[in-house]
Amino acid sequence: MNRTALDEKRIAQIREIFTHVPYAHFIGLELGEIRSGEATIHLKVRDDFRQNQGVVHGGVIASVIDTASAFAVVTQLEQGDRVTTTDLTIHYLRPVTEGEIRAAARIVRSGRRLFVISVEVWDSRQALIATAVTGYIKLK
Repeated sequence: MNRTALDEKRIAQIREIFTHVPYAHFIGLELGEIRSGEATIHLKVRDDFRQNQGVVHGGVIASVIDTASAFAVVTQLEQGDRVTTTDLTIHYLRPVTEGEIRAAARIVRSGRRLFVISVEVWDSRQALIATAVTGYIKLK
């Protein structure tokens, strides 16, 4: 795995890739910090993200996790490589009802085709609200 620092040109390319993700735009995801093998995603909580008990729906948190993971992996890809999620295990630790959600993803293992990513999700008060481990595979 390439853990060397990303240059400004590569960071700009990754940010450009993010602008072309329709689902990210649809729910309002924002790309934060990008480093080699790492990425953060931010999302402001909206009323339509809450389930009937007033808590942010777990699927919204899963979307933030999955997107952060994907962009951690993107930092390691070459042009033309494509990947997809193979699995996602989430531990929801605290409910979120307002503010912002921030997911920080970090590749913990990569092979020729498989990536394993660890993710922590924080709320606006810096409380850990979820942890996850996910896998990605390069498509042929």
